[in-house]
Amino acid sequence: MQDNLKKTLLETSKNIAILGLSPDSTKTSHQVAKYLLQKGFNIIPIYPKGGEILGKQAHHSLQEAFSEESIKKNGAIEILNIFRKSEALSGIAKEIIGLPNKPKCVWIQLGLQSKEAKDILEQNNLFYLENTCIKLEYERLCL
Repeated sequence: MQDNLKKTLLETSKNIAILGLSPDSTKTSHQVAKYLLQKGFNIIPIYPKGGEILGKQAHHSLQEAFSEESIKKNGAIEILNIFRKSEALSGIAKEIIGLPNKPKCVWIQLGLQSKEAKDILEQNNLFYLENTCIKLEYERLCL
């Protein structure tokens, strides 16, 4: 059942914000974002130092990426893909539920998980996936 939900989500989403997207091309977050761009997704980088990553202006914070101004420019963010340590996920989950424009799905990358973050987000009716790579799932379900 979850595969059907993932496939539908990936096929109907256009905008993916990536929290922890590194400008370093050797990092997994960068490689995943580059792949998703090549597959036609609009990537919205979130990186504390800002700057430009993969030709896109990086937002300094979740609040900035999910602000009304950003939504007007980029469209609604359907998926928030997170590349941060597991210990940080519960704090990020609390931040997400306070956003004015929430994503449909919070997708936590391979190797990362948090029961507390999962509980917080699911109690707020957000689709939550953890310990799974969005790139590998796209390849498995959509190609």
